[in-house]
Amino acid sequence: MTGILPSWTAPFGVGFALSFSLILAIGAQNAFVLRQGLMRQHVGALVLFCALSDAVLIIVGVGGVAPFMAQWLTAVEQWLFAGAALWLGLYGLMRGYDAWRGHGALQAGAAAQNGLMTTLAIAAVLTFGNPHVYLDTMVLIGTVSLQFEDAAKIAFAVGAATASFVFFTGLGYGAAALSGIMQRQNAWRILDAAVAVVMLVLAFGMARAGGWL
Repeated sequence: MTGILPSWTAPFGVGFALSFSLILAIGAQNAFVLRQGLMRQHVGALVLFCALSDAVLIIVGVGGVAPFMAQWLTAVEQWLFAGAALWLGLYGLMRGYDAWRGHGALQAGAAAQNGLMTTLAIAAVLTFGNPHVYLDTMVLIGTVSLQFEDAAKIAFAVGAATASFVFFTGLGYGAAALSGIMQRQNAWRILDAAVAVVMLVLAFGMARAGGWL
């Protein structure tokens, strides 16, 4: 038992740390989960969707498609980044418009305005429409996994996927616990303004990365 434990814990820890450090950066998906958590709107389903999406991409990457994905992204990355920049820009303008009008608090109190399918559809676009999610999960994590074999590779993948579940659960439900603070309209205006800035900055970065600016 003592001989088996280190062989599993080391690659598990490497996978967990790598995945957690990549997902920790402020991004469109994280900002959306944060906002939904503050509204206490479909938090469980959204957390599960985001974590499972990452887990699937990680498993595919560790399964050996990292070299293929790297070549595929190189061929179409200009258009992927253009699409991501357009969507993030539009979403940023939407949040900026909400901040300007100051309707965020009203929306927070009317959870029925955003249905479950609408929420998950937005999450799907923010997740799979971002080229960096493929670079992080399938290419980078997939490439790092090449140093491990057999059980150690499985442990690495499980560690990486576990990091996503831990992060999104903490983000979604941690935000929900703070939702009482966000009852004031000005608090939501500040949040929407901050999200708008993040989205627009990300959109600009995507456009530059794709060679459009």
